Amino acid sequence: MKEGYIKKEDRKKILLLTDDIRVHSGVANVGREVITHTSHRYNWIQMAGAIRHPDKGKPVDLSGAINKDAGIEDSSVILFPVDGYGDPKTLREVIKHEKPDALFLITDPRYFDWLFKIENEIRSQIPIAYLNIWDDLPAPMYNREFYDSCDALFGISKQTVNINKLVLGKEKSKNKVIKYIPHGLNSNTFKPLKDNDKALNETRDKVNNGADIDFTLFFNSRNIRRKCIPDTIFAWKLFMDKLPEKERKKCNFILHTDLVNDAGTDLPAVINFLFPNKGSGNIILSSQKLTRDQLNHFYNIADGVILLSSAEGWGLSLTEALLTGTPIIANVTGGMQDQMRFEDENGNWIDFDENIPSNHRGTYKKCGKWALPVYPTSLSLVGSPKTPYIWDDRCTPEDAAKQIRALYHMSKKERKEIGKAGYDWVTSKEAGFTAQVQGERVIEGMDELFKKFKPRKSFTFTKDTDIERKVLNHKLIY
Repeated sequence: MKEGYIKKEDRKKILLLTDDIRVHSGVANVGREVITHTSHRYNWIQMAGAIRHPDKGKPVDLSGAINKDAGIEDSSVILFPVDGYGDPKTLREVIKHEKPDALFLITDPRYFDWLFKIENEIRSQIPIAYLNIWDDLPAPMYNREFYDSCDALFGISKQTVNINKLVLGKEKSKNKVIKYIPHGLNSNTFKPLKDNDKALNETRDKVNNGADIDFTLFFNSRNIRRKCIPDTIFAWKLFMDKLPEKERKKCNFILHTDLVNDAGTDLPAVINFLFPNKGSGNIILSSQKLTRDQLNHFYNIADGVILLSSAEGWGLSLTEALLTGTPIIANVTGGMQDQMRFEDENGNWIDFDENIPSNHRGTYKKCGKWALPVYPTSLSLVGSPKTPYIWDDRCTPEDAAKQIRALYHMSKKERKEIGKAGYDWVTSKEAGFTAQVQGERVIEGMDELFKKFKPRKSFTFTKDTDIERKVLNHKLIY
């Protein structure tokens, strides 16, 4: 019997709002892992979101599939496909007919603007829990109403947990369940493979086209502007330019992403510009869909994984890398900081507060041996009408090239050792960036929420003089 198991008829029921858990987006994968690893404890229904959902209005029972992954026989997981993330009318109907005990949200709060407008109505019946993340500082005071509309805030990064508290203030924070629940991935999917693994070597031979390759760098993320892929390619060029031709021929850079995207750029054009001689960059473009096993092979082939995003809530490709025992090169920003495990002056994994709300200024330098950090040299304040201000943390290609070079000059044995240290830590109790531990943390948070929740009154009166100004409540220079 699974630890903490509750009979199907005795479980609480939770309504999840996020991407349809059958698709392959980051939040959909997280949603599926949360459901899979808590299905012995809760029954789940989902308003399964997609743009112009082809299955809209057709309920789907995923219980059988979840049973297989969860190792139980009586899960209850029902999907109600909707366009977008739904609307007030659909939500009211689902709550009325399904009678969930809680609402659970995952993704950017702006997608739930319609929901937060009726939060008083919802919270007079059931609590709202929000697995949330925010890419960067300054603390987004424009998110206060979103955070205040929730009964539980589960921060995916340490920076997000601090942001939740800073935005709400001490008094309002006291009335919320605020917990650190970092992303967790399936450690049976992403895992280290032995060098003599037949399928791995077949993939390696195919990727390398039979060539003898000594060093492989891997990038796996979306082709969007904030991922800074042109800077990453430029860093690779600077690294390659300093190598003798004989060594350059034994280096590969695999870019697994869309080749052209309106939200990003035309990557073949960037490569042709930076490497005018065909093949001189040894860049392998991979845009086809990969199975999970194939993706795991790519991580195992790599000597390092790089992600230089200027804004990044977490960076799932770094977690995937660490679960395969692969070192990481990353910009010090957002949730990527968590995965590098920076230490404070007492040797503890750093936490954040109003005095040091981030380490992107390089306050702390010591980190896990598996991480080669690149510190941003430009913190540019950017924004949009709905998100008026946020830091855009830019590191230089030159600094990134130095870290690629540092990894390259390690021996194969050294790279294996630091990668193993990353694997040991990411699967440890302290980090616990696995789906299993993530599920355990969700259960702890939801059980606490169910104990503490008190239904809101149907309406409240607020004087205009009671509305606080949204002022900065942490240092900008630290």
